[in-house]
Amino acid sequence: MVEDVRKLGVFEKYLAAWIVLCILVGLFLSQYLPVLSITINNMQIGGISIPIGVCLFLMMYPALLNLQFEELKKLFRNPKPIILTLVSNWVWAPLITAFLAYYFLAGHNQLIVSLILLGSSPCTAMVLVWGVLADGNQEQNVINTSLNTITIMFLYAPMVSLLTGIQNIPIDRMALVMSVFVFIGIPMVLGHISKKYITSRKGKKWFLEVYRPAVGKIAIIALLTTLVVLFSLNGNVLMQHPEEMILVSLPLLLGFIIVVGFNLCVTKFAGLRYREAIISVIIGSSSHFEIAIATAISLYGLGSQAALGTTMGLFWEVPIMLTLVFLGKKLSHKGFWKR
Repeated sequence: MVEDVRKLGVFEKYLAAWIVLCILVGLFLSQYLPVLSITINNMQIGGISIPIGVCLFLMMYPALLNLQFEELKKLFRNPKPIILTLVSNWVWAPLITAFLAYYFLAGHNQLIVSLILLGSSPCTAMVLVWGVLADGNQEQNVINTSLNTITIMFLYAPMVSLLTGIQNIPIDRMALVMSVFVFIGIPMVLGHISKKYITSRKGKKWFLEVYRPAVGKIAIIALLTTLVVLFSLNGNVLMQHPEEMILVSLPLLLGFIIVVGFNLCVTKFAGLRYREAIISVIIGSSSHFEIAIATAISLYGLGSQAALGTTMGLFWEVPIMLTLVFLGKKLSHKGFWKR
């Protein structure tokens, strides 16, 4: 039985507005209270900011509560849409994003890496909400997100290494592997253990309706806190060079358009019905921005261009996914897919 997925709450519904507000607050602090973010960043152990490390963990843990091993046994009931989604996640999306980054961001290695980190990270969290809003097949949604959670453990670091290697961009591959272990592996194990423990003590209903929504809100608060610190540290650079945000946004937006358009066409020509097709398009076109931001900070630091670039991925993805939900319903009414 597929778990019910909650509707958008206040935090999720207005996430785009919260992101803009956090950017403005961060820029304000960079000009009038720069010592705050610097103090937070300097609270380090082994080069890792402790407060930001806690925030990054709180961003990842709720997403990994969505992993459901028991749903994977249903994989072969209707494998076509799931296979198409996996191919998009691990072939088309990373390649398209990387080549656009090479073209538009030549000479800005950290920004190139930020797009590669985004393009190589299939989403495992917010797509559950987008799928509900689009009235898609939630059983497929849960299977795909569970598969993405597992495959990202093994494919993320090799894919990022391959795509950065094509352009001979130096990257600390050991730090990349450690990021996957710390920000995916550990939260995945803790998520599985805590889920089993809580459901055995409180029941599945309490876990789904109370615990998971609560930690989901904490995750968004942690994400927004990280954004404030990110933009407070980068504020002076951004105020002097706002073209960097525009520069990284061009390939990001073009990449979204190309990948979404490609997935729309593939699902139509594959003969998928709407409820399966829209889930394939949503999951195949979205990014796991939490792991991308976490990895960028781990590799280059909190005040880096890479961290800023992955943050812009988050900034654009929320309105684009909401637009895709609306577009999917319109196309369905016009008979684009089978009903």
